[in-house]
Amino acid sequence: MKVDLLDQLDTVGEEAWQGLLARAAFPSPFMSWAWQSAWLGAFGGGRRLRLLRVGNAAGELAGLLPLVEDGDGVSRLLGGLDVSDYLDLIAPAGLEEDVWAALLQSRATAPETWDLHAIRAASPSATLLPALAPAYGLRAAAAVEERCPVLDLPATWDSYLARLTGKQRHELLRKVRRLERELPGVVALASGSLAALEARLPAFFALHRRSHAGKARFMDARMEAFFRTAVGALAARGQARLWTLEHDSRVLAAVVCLEWPGAVGLYNSGFDTGLAALSPGIVLLVRVIRDALERGVGRFDFLRGEEPYKLGFGARSEELYRIEVGR
Repeated sequence: MKVDLLDQLDTVGEEAWQGLLARAAFPSPFMSWAWQSAWLGAFGGGRRLRLLRVGNAAGELAGLLPLVEDGDGVSRLLGGLDVSDYLDLIAPAGLEEDVWAALLQSRATAPETWDLHAIRAASPSATLLPALAPAYGLRAAAAVEERCPVLDLPATWDSYLARLTGKQRHELLRKVRRLERELPGVVALASGSLAALEARLPAFFALHRRSHAGKARFMDARMEAFFRTAVGALAARGQARLWTLEHDSRVLAAVVCLEWPGAVGLYNSGFDTGLAALSPGIVLLVRVIRDALERGVGRFDFLRGEEPYKLGFGARSEELYRIEVGR
């Protein structure tokens, strides 16, 4: 296999990029052309793109490793800055070892270090890199950097409730009943089209900023612009929804969910702090999870962070790895 170093995403092109991602074992939306190009446009200033393209013997695209370098001799996976929950090599399922071998061989004579974040424990990369690297005079050190709570959804809502502990089930149902009693007629709305999502994004941004001081700092003007571009592009492809919990046209809570084959992921959220006693964010999540289950989705992913409210839904945690490859 041949490895080429490119400095523009357009050299590969969206169609080829997405075609390769569709053949990957885990086609994360964070590795999509739409997401990665939006990230580069928002946060790429001062960073050098190092896009490693792997071609097979026929010259056909066999792998992509999108990296950016800040000038410190360290190349990191494109899509960082705490906005991308899952990143990885893009390669067809079953061919990861061949692609990594080609990349490591090309890397053996390069001076920079690869600092690879947000690699799922289930990814072949997590085991292949430490095993393959020594043959090329390299070391790949893997360490857990974060955990993602996930739910494996059963076929029915009753089955899900039965799987919870008594305390978890009692708390969730109690919060739902209390809010519905205090605010009769409350509804959960899903904005799946780009137009509907754009119409409700201002409410999401307002609630997001008000729900926590850290979120207010996070959601600055540049981050808002990135959200609009990246989430909007995924919504146009049917891969993002903005859910809102509303009562008499007042938005009580909002969550942005990303979707990929077999899964729905909770990307970000906000709620009306004046109604914190009624737990509108939790009640909205109950509606979102139930919708995913009823649509036959097998996995609800809370993404990075083991916040207690996520574990209260009965989620189990999966590890994310950071892998550093160097001499």
